This record gives sequence, structure tokens and C-alpha cells, in this order.
Amino acid sequence: MNKKTDAMIGRGRGFGAILPCARGYVFPTVITPVLMIFEVAMEVFIPLLMAAIVDGGLYRKPDFQLKALFPPELIADNTRFILTLGGLMIVSALLSLAFGMLAARTAAVAAMGFSKNLRHTLFQKIQSFSFKNTDKFSTPSLVMRATADVNNIQNLYMQAIRTFVRAPVMMVLAAIMAFRIDSRLSLIFVLCLPVLVLVLIVFAIFGRPRFRIFLKKYDDLNASVQEDLTAIRVVKSYVREKYEKLRFNASADDLKKAHIRAEKLFALTNPLQLAVMWTCSGILLLLGGDSVLGGTLNTGELVSLLTYTNQVIGSLAMVAAIIVVLTMTRESVSRITEVLAEVPDIPENDSELKVESGEIEFKNVCFSYTASEDNLTLRNIDLHIRSGETIGIIGGTGEGKSTLVQLIPRFYDILSGELRIGGRDIKDYSLYELRESVSMVLQKNMLFSGTIKENLRWGDPNASDEEIERACRLACAHDFVSAFPDGYDTELGQGGVNVSGGQKQRLCIARALLKKPKILILDDSTSAVDSRTDESIRKAFREFIPSTTKLIIAQRISSIMDADRIIVMEEGRISDVGTHGELMERSEIYREVYTSQHKEVRENA
Repeated sequence: MNKKTDAMIGRGRGFGAILPCARGYVFPTVITPVLMIFEVAMEVFIPLLMAAIVDGGLYRKPDFQLKALFPPELIADNTRFILTLGGLMIVSALLSLAFGMLAARTAAVAAMGFSKNLRHTLFQKIQSFSFKNTDKFSTPSLVMRATADVNNIQNLYMQAIRTFVRAPVMMVLAAIMAFRIDSRLSLIFVLCLPVLVLVLIVFAIFGRPRFRIFLKKYDDLNASVQEDLTAIRVVKSYVREKYEKLRFNASADDLKKAHIRAEKLFALTNPLQLAVMWTCSGILLLLGGDSVLGGTLNTGELVSLLTYTNQVIGSLAMVAAIIVVLTMTRESVSRITEVLAEVPDIPENDSELKVESGEIEFKNVCFSYTASEDNLTLRNIDLHIRSGETIGIIGGTGEGKSTLVQLIPRFYDILSGELRIGGRDIKDYSLYELRESVSMVLQKNMLFSGTIKENLRWGDPNASDEEIERACRLACAHDFVSAFPDGYDTELGQGGVNVSGGQKQRLCIARALLKKPKILILDDSTSAVDSRTDESIRKAFREFIPSTTKLIIAQRISSIMDADRIIVMEEGRISDVGTHGELMERSEIYREVYTSQHKEVRENA
């Protein structure tokens, strides 16, 4: 996949939006229908041979089908004639099987390749989203779209290049052969086809809304499972397993009912197809028997006519199955193209401009999660931070501290004003160069499956073992890592479940130190460590990355007392900025927080 393909996908709608994902798998996509045509041709040829055996071999009719293809001496030898045609039937069946097997393989290669490209494109699109774009879709829904919905489209793609070709070709060829045998009797199934087609169209119209509801219920079930597993410790600590089981059962029951309601409509297609097929067969036997007795139709021709009729009706049954898949998949396609058509809130640019320093400047910055000036989260932020400064940020819950720092790496775009880094507007940088210069350590830290060393190398993929150990020593993580039997090669569970909260925070700080960023942001990221460890980490910052601008959000004033300046946030505004001593003199909010925390310390002492 390339930028040209991605652009084609971005402009498309519906099925047209995802067809470029077939790039790289055009040959198996094209050869599969060709193989299917050969397979059908062999199948259609077999009833002719069967009719020739019955009429030319068993009943010795002088005007049997395919008589002109065989020499008189072969026809005269009855046993040899039957064995020869029987051998041809076996060869035709084996060729049909071979073509079918090859088509199945090429179709699988094409469909798997198509779905691989589609998943890649979808995941790449999601990666380009800002937080605002991601917030528009729930995480469980995005997971469903990248898994179950892509699987639905993969199945449809496979059927499109196999069954979509096989069914109409079989229908046309079998109908032509049937009309060659007896056009009057062939009108019987021709008259039945419009009825079946009309019913299938009605099913498709009423089925799609049902499948839309079914997929929505699937999203809800996925959300329930994900939420429950993510918060499993909270569930167990509050002994809410019974409640969660009931909630899950309710979601599963809703999904079951929605699935049954969607599928039961199409469950009528198979009985309907069988009813039409056997009705046509009965009428053909009744009328065809009269024709055989009247001498206007040979017995073998009647047998082959029945076979062709069943092939035509069977092909329509394939079409019915396709319509079921297509109806469900259309909704999956709609859900995927909804993601592909989403315009990233923060457009990427190809600028090669690099961040030269950690200088940060907010000029009358306003921000709103709803993009509304009537519902601002941050208001008129004016702030200049010199490169290398250590800035503490304090304030109550919901005052805008985390929002302020998330604007720096452009996780969200500002609503108005200007935000400059290194003396340049942040929009002048590519997202890669901007975020490559910023490290964030959050309170809720994330580690990934893999070894400790592999997680730390997210900060610097080329970091040596010595550099990794030094960063861990500075982050006060080396001692507990060394205590593990496998040391830095210890495997971490998903999310780092086999280390404590404080250990996880220290590993994430070590990872950030390895990156050697221009700007380091710590969002309450030492809340799970003791004061002594906190002091050691802050000392490491001063020694290891002195030229890095450090922004530290903290609830404990002791964590930011020695900062060059401290920002006090209140209701989305900067209430005051100054050193610890200055704020103790003039900021009532800061003084109250300091007094209350030290009172608690004295009471607990």
C-alpha cells in the first residue's frame, strides 16, 4: 500500500472505497473467475455425456445428443461406447475438481491479501487520528471494525471472485443447454426464477437494517468485555462479579436476539429454493414423461434436462447465500468506510523542520473539547517557558492541568491563539518531528507485552545495555529490575500486570529519559512512589537532562517546590505563576494547598 492507494481510498465511498486494497493481489483475483468458468464448463458438460450414455448406449436411440462427436464404429460397439463416455465423465469430473481446487486456493490468497491490506489501511488511518477523532469512535467499535467487519468483507471478497462468477455462469450455461434440449419444458423454471429473485430482493431490503442493529449489539458486547477485563481489579475489590455476569449475560442475550432476528429472515431462502426446485422437477417429470411416451423427447434428454434445471435453481440458491453475505457485509463496509472517510482533525505535513530547543510559548490560547467558544476548557493562556526550565503545575481536579500539557505534542489542536515551541508555531513541524522532541510520562502508565529491555527501547531503539541501565538507575528502577531472575530480559505481561504501580512509573520514567527529549512532561507520574524516590528522580532530571524543559504536574507540593517556577491553575486559567516562596506570599490557592498537605503530614507523623 502506498500514498496513492490511501488517497484513492480516502476519496471513495462504499465498496469503491476499499477496492484499492486489492493492489498486489490482482493476478489471483483475476485468475480465480477464469478457473471458475472452466470448472462450471466441465460440470455442464457431464449431463450431456450422461444423456448420450442413456440414449446412445442403453436405449440405442438413433438421434441422441453428441452423436456427431463420435465415430460410427465406436457407437456400434455398445460396451465400448458406454465405457468411453463413462471415462469422459470421470475426466470431466476430475478436471472440474482440479479447477475448483485451484480457484479455492487463488481465491483464498486474494481474499487474505485483500483483508491484510484493508487492515493495514484501517490501522494506519486510526493511527493518524488525533484524540478528538478517536473520541468520536469508541475503542470497542474500532476493534470490531478492524476485526469482525474486516472478516465479513474478506468472506464477501472471496465469494465475489468465486460464487459471484460461478452462479451466473452456471445459470446461463445450464439454461442454454436446457433450451437446446427442449425450449418448451425449459420455460417452467424460467417462470419460477422471477418469483425467487423478487423474494430475495425483498429479503435484502428488510435484512440490512437488522444486520445494522446486530453489529451495534456486537459493539456493545465487545465494550462490556473490554471494560470488565480492563477494570477486573476494581470488579473483584468491590465484589461485583455477580453484577458483571448479569450485565454480560444481558448484552449477550441482546446480541443473540438481534442475530436471530437478522438471520431468521434469510433462513426462509433455502426452504423456498428447495420448494421451487422440487416443484419444477415434479412438473418436468410429469410433462417430460408424456413427451418421452409420445416420442418427442428421449429418456436421456429428460434426465439431463432435470439436471440442468437443478443446476439453474441451485445457482439461484448460491445467489441467495450471496445476498445474505452481501446484506450483512454492506453494513460492515459502511462502518469501515466511515473510519476511512474521517478527516484527521490534525492534518499531517511533510515539513522536515526539527525542534531546536524546548522553549514553549502560549499566546492567548483557548481550547475546548467540543470546539465551542461557549464551553472552554482553557481560557486565555499566556505563558512563556524558557528552554531547560523546570515548571511545576498544580491545581484542583478538572482545572485543565493535563489538557494544557496535551496541547504541546498536538494531541489536540488549540481553538484560538498561538502555541510556539522552539520559537516556531507547532503547526510548522510535522507530527513526527514534534512528538519526537516531547516525552510524556502519565499517571496511568502503559507498558507493552515483551521484555523490560524492549519496553525501555521505545525511548531509544538503539540504546545500549549500558545506557538502559544508567537510565534505570537514574529513575530508581535498576534495583528492582535486577532482583528479577531474568533481569532486563524479564517478560512483562500485557500492560505490565506483573509489576507494581510504582515500579511501572519508574520504568516509564526511565523510558522517557532514554529518549533525551527537548521537552519532558510528567503528568502526576510519581504519585505511586515515596518522597525519597521522588527526590532522587528529580535529581536525575537535573543531572541527566539539564537542557530539557521539564513540566511536572503534581498533587504533592513537595514534588515541585524546587521548580524554577510553579503554575497554579484554576477553572481553566492560570491563576498565578512564581517560585514556591513567591506563591506562598501572594497565592491564596497555593498557600491553602501547602498548609493542608503539611497539616496532614504533621498529623500522620
